[in-house]
Amino acid sequence: MKPKKDSVSGGSGYNRAMSWILAVETSTEWCSVALGRPTADGGIECFYRHEHTGPRSSSRVLPAAGELLAEAGIALADCAAIAFGAGPGSFTGLRTACGVAQGLAFGAGLPVISVNTLMACAESARYATPPLPADAAVLVALDARMDEAYSGAFRWDAAAQEWATVTPMRVSAPETVTLPDGDFWLAGNAAVVFGERLPTARAQRVLPDALPHARQVVSIALRALARGETIDAADAMPLYLRDKVAQTIEEREAIAAARAAARATAGGAS
Repeated sequence: MKPKKDSVSGGSGYNRAMSWILAVETSTEWCSVALGRPTADGGIECFYRHEHTGPRSSSRVLPAAGELLAEAGIALADCAAIAFGAGPGSFTGLRTACGVAQGLAFGAGLPVISVNTLMACAESARYATPPLPADAAVLVALDARMDEAYSGAFRWDAAAQEWATVTPMRVSAPETVTLPDGDFWLAGNAAVVFGERLPTARAQRVLPDALPHARQVVSIALRALARGETIDAADAMPLYLRDKVAQTIEEREAIAAARAAARATAGGAS
C-alpha cells in the first residue's frame, strides 16, 4: 500500500523554510503517522498512514515512519523536529507516542514538539466543508472510556494564526461537559458514544469523525516550529487528565521496546 498524500491549502502559517516534521499520533486505537512540510503557496505537503491497529500500535509506528521517509526521499536527519500527540487519550497509546518520539529525536539529534490531541481534533474541524464560521468555537469531546469524556473548547484566532483555549480541558461524565459561550461546533466521537447524554443541543454542527490524526499534528507542529516552540527529547511527556496508579509490566515492556527501537532506527537512518 502506498502512503497517502495530501496537499492542504492555506493553513500552516509557516512557509519561510521547507522544513519536514515527522508526527506520531497513537492516543486512540488508530496508529497515525505523518510526514509534512510547508509549501511555497502557504499550504502543507503531507504523506501519512492512518490505520486501525487496536490498542497495540507500537509495532506499526516505526515501519510506517520508514515508509513515509522513503516516499518523500529524505532521511530522518533531514527533518526539523519530531512531533507527537501528547494527549489526552489512552495511557498506553500516549506513552508509546512519547517514547517513539523521544527515541527518534535522541537518535537523530532533533527537537520534539508536543501537540494536544484535543486541539488536533479542532484542527480537523477547521478544514471542514463548509468552513468553520469565524466566530464559532470548536468543542472537542472524545470517549475516555470508564463512562467519561475528555473535553475542551477552542476558538481559532485568525490574527495570531493559532487556537485559543475557550474552556479548560477536563475528564468528566458526559452530562457535565463544559459548553463554550456562543456558537460552537462539536467535534469528536463522544457524540456517537454518549448521544443525548452530552448537553450539546446548541451545537451548530456535529463532526463525529474529527478525531486525532497525525496530519493535524503536523499542521499544529509546523506553526509551533515557526514560533520556536520545541523541547528537548528528554523533556517530552504525555498529557494525562486522569490519574493512573502504575503501568502494567506489559505496558512498561512495550513502551521501553518502542523507545529503544525508535532510537536504534534513528541512529541507523541518520
